Amino acid sequence: MVNWIWLGMIVVSVIFGAANGRMEEVAEAAFGGAQTGVTVCLGLVSILVFWMGLMKIAENAGLVLALSRILAPVVRRLFPDVPAEHPAMGYILSNMSANLLGLGNAATPMGIRAMQELQKLNPDKSVATPAMCTLLALNTASITLVPTTMIAIRMNFGSLHPADIVASTLLATAVATGAALAADRWYRWTSRGG
Repeated sequence: MVNWIWLGMIVVSVIFGAANGRMEEVAEAAFGGAQTGVTVCLGLVSILVFWMGLMKIAENAGLVLALSRILAPVVRRLFPDVPAEHPAMGYILSNMSANLLGLGNAATPMGIRAMQELQKLNPDKSVATPAMCTLLALNTASITLVPTTMIAIRMNFGSLHPADIVASTLLATAVATGAALAADRWYRWTSRGG
């Protein structure tokens, strides 16, 4: 669906550019956007490699495991229908730990594996379980302590103080996570006939 939306915006832009005699500007904007995209991607790759390396060091040093142990009691309460020793719990904890550290790209594979493990517990494979919905809500809203990707983008565009967004990001993600959890709990409660 998103591909069709992008295609529609491109087609409409070209039509309006042609109708107004501004095809040269449309072409310049397309090539300028492509150049900016490549520049941003290359800048993000270097920052992402750096943070992924730090994440690996943190993992090897036991920081991720320690963070997972701290989160474990909370996660067990958030996912009461998932057995504590099930492999899904490990992936959920790793996903949440990576998201807390602002490493969304590192969290994605763990989130996918958590969903695959949760699907194994699912009695009706065509409908998402409450645990799957909770994981999706938490992964989407996720409290972020250090927004590494946004800091990298700000650095790439020459921000003088790229880390100034840490406090506002923490507040925004905390509010988003609270809203996601409230909605999740509400739907769980109403689905039980509460």
